[in-house]
Amino acid sequence: MTNVVVVGSQWGDEGKGKIVDWLSERADVVVRFQGGHNAGHTLVIDGVSYKLSLLPSGVVRPGKLAVIGNGVVIDPHALIAEIERLDGQGVTISPDNLRVADNATLILSLHRQLDALREDAASNSGTKIGTTRRGIGPAYEDKVGRRAIRVMDLADLDTLPAKVDRLLTHHNALRRGLGEPEVSHESIMEELSTIAARVLPFMDTVWLLLDRHRRRGARILFEGAQGTLLDIDHGTYPFVTSSNTVAGQAAAGSGMGPGALGYILGITKAYTTRVGEGPFPTELKDAIGEFLGERGHEFGVVTGRKRRCGWFDAALVRQSVAVNGISGIALTKLDVLDGLDELKICVGYKLDGVEIDHLPAAQAAQARVEPIYITLEGWKESTVGARSWADLPAQAIKYVRQVEELIGAPVALLSTSPERDDTILVTDPFED
Repeated sequence: MTNVVVVGSQWGDEGKGKIVDWLSERADVVVRFQGGHNAGHTLVIDGVSYKLSLLPSGVVRPGKLAVIGNGVVIDPHALIAEIERLDGQGVTISPDNLRVADNATLILSLHRQLDALREDAASNSGTKIGTTRRGIGPAYEDKVGRRAIRVMDLADLDTLPAKVDRLLTHHNALRRGLGEPEVSHESIMEELSTIAARVLPFMDTVWLLLDRHRRRGARILFEGAQGTLLDIDHGTYPFVTSSNTVAGQAAAGSGMGPGALGYILGITKAYTTRVGEGPFPTELKDAIGEFLGERGHEFGVVTGRKRRCGWFDAALVRQSVAVNGISGIALTKLDVLDGLDELKICVGYKLDGVEIDHLPAAQAAQARVEPIYITLEGWKESTVGARSWADLPAQAIKYVRQVEELIGAPVALLSTSPERDDTILVTDPFED
């Protein structure tokens, strides 16, 4: 048995929810290791849809322990609201099945406000990033700036005022520069004190908790949010999220050593999408792009924003395989391609007339690259619900094999619909 890390290999929205749910049924512990409530999964279980944006997927399955690691930034009010929403769907969440890292950073109202102020200012200057305005980035800034309020601080209201003062020294200086009114010490203290009793029962020393489970032989599933191309270091900077989304963050964001990570599963859509601003070499702004968006229901789980759609970019996924150390991929939404006469796959780029095999890191260069395509024949038969290779059209199999060859990683799972059982299992990540 091995532990499994699930990461997105593109710009997020690859269909991780279904795959994580499929894996979480067989895991003992499910750990969320980065990001905030700006990304989400939709789980469909027995015909019921559960939309999660902060809680690990394991919470909807009885007998599983869900863990929010120290690499996550937590809006405590959003956390409680999500718990209450699931309770309304009949899912009971208690300290028996959810633990939150004591050293995780909190998102406060002033983070959300700063996020929106900056994004509005950027919209006017043409440098908009496309954030969800939920305070994720500013919270990570405070974490790195060593002035963050953490979950454990809610347990010591006597020392909290000095920490709030330190935080406000920074934020009120920013707000004065932006021409905004200052935030009062009292308002932040009230914001934190009113939620403390709801959050603290879930608090735990997560690195120690996970180490004990590992030593007992528990199967641990590490669940990431967003995708590799949104990584703060390895993504299309500055049009990225504010955390590391790659597999290595599973260790840093949970307190487990990298030797415990095991199988790295890259969730990979059979075409490409992204939300928000930034480069997208294979984007289709034509009828085929509209077809992919409509057939694939390409709208954000959390924000509802329409996703940009394009052909599969093997050069990008090949980069993701390298920086994550991906063992195998779960290829999702193959069925969305049903009915197209031909399919294109990007195998590299031209930059100023020179062929290159990877996306350059420089923003200006990313904006100038031109995709180099190969063309494959499409298929007219339906792949929806296929559960074996024999159920797939020959051209669909050829497409999958071409993807494997181009990205340098095998397909471990193939998803053919949102239903969890409509999956072709090639390699079991927990047994590899």
